[in-house]
Amino acid sequence: MNFSCSLWQDNSISVKHFAFAKFSEVPKQCVLLFTLILFMFLASLAGNALITFAIWTNTVLHTPMYFFLANLSLLEIGYTCSVIPKMLQSLVTEARGISREGCATQMFFFTFFAISECCLLGAMAFDRYIAICSPLHYATRMNRGMCAHLALVSWGVGCMVGLGQTNYIFSLDFCGPCEIKHFFCDLPPILALACGDTSHNEAAVFVVAILCISSPFLLIIVSYGKILASVLVMSSPEGRHKALSTCSSHLLVVTLFYGSGSVTYLRPKASHSPETDKLLALFYTVVTSTLNPIIYSLRNKEVKAALQRTLGRKKVLTPG
Repeated sequence: MNFSCSLWQDNSISVKHFAFAKFSEVPKQCVLLFTLILFMFLASLAGNALITFAIWTNTVLHTPMYFFLANLSLLEIGYTCSVIPKMLQSLVTEARGISREGCATQMFFFTFFAISECCLLGAMAFDRYIAICSPLHYATRMNRGMCAHLALVSWGVGCMVGLGQTNYIFSLDFCGPCEIKHFFCDLPPILALACGDTSHNEAAVFVVAILCISSPFLLIIVSYGKILASVLVMSSPEGRHKALSTCSSHLLVVTLFYGSGSVTYLRPKASHSPETDKLLALFYTVVTSTLNPIIYSLRNKEVKAALQRTLGRKKVLTPG
C-alpha cells in the first residue's frame, strides 16, 4: 500500500505525518516476525529487570562493576521500549502512521539511550582496567562519587546528543515521500525524506557517530589492551583466568553492540540499503538486548547466585 503525501501533510510546505514501510506483503510472515520479536522483547524486559532488581536487593553486588551493569540494564529497557512497541503494532495492523512530533520523540529517546549505552560501555571498560591493572588503588579511585559521575556523564551525553540531533533534523522540511523505509524513526531514513540539501545534517550525524561511538570504543580498545598486557605477565594461572573471566562478558556485549552499530552508522552512504539497515537495526535493537542479560547471568557466578536468591530458588538450611 503506497501512501500519498496528500493524505499525510497538513499543508503544501512540509509533511506532518509519516508511515513506516511494511516488513512484508505476506501476512503470515508478519505474524511470525511479530511473535518472534514479542518473545525477545519480553525476554529482554524480564532479564534486564531481574538483573537490576537482583543488584539492588543484594548488598554483595553493591560494587562499581555491578553498579554499571544495573545502569546498562536500565538503558537496555529504555532502548527497546523506545522502538519495539510501535514496531509490533506496525507488523500486525494497518496503524503504521506516526506524527512528526511522535517521530521526533521516538528519535530522541532512541538516540538518548543508544549514545548513553556507548558511553557507559566505555566507563565499564575503564572500571575493569583500574580493577585489574591498579588493584591497590581501585577502592579509592572507583569510589561512589566517581561511579556516579561516570554514570551521570554517560546519561548526560546521551541526553544532549539526542536533543541536539533531533532538533537539528526536525528543523528541516519534509517534502515527501511520506513512507519511512524503516521500522522506527532512525536518523538516516528520516534524513532521506527531507527537502533540499541535507549534507550538513548527514555530516553532523557522521561526526556525532565518530565522537560518541568511536571515542568510547577507542577507550575500550586501549583499556583492554592494557588489561591483556597485565594479564600476560601474571604468574598465577588462576589469577589470569579470574581476570579474563570478569572481562569476557563485557567484551562480548561490546562486540555485539558496536559491531552492528558501527556497520550501520559509519559505513558510506552509497552502501546503505533499506533491507540491510532493517536487518542490522533488528539485531542491535532486539537481539543484543535479549542476549545481554543471558551473557551476564550465565557467565557470572555472583549474578547467578543473586538471581537465585531473588527468585527464591536458593535452598535454605534449617537446623534439624
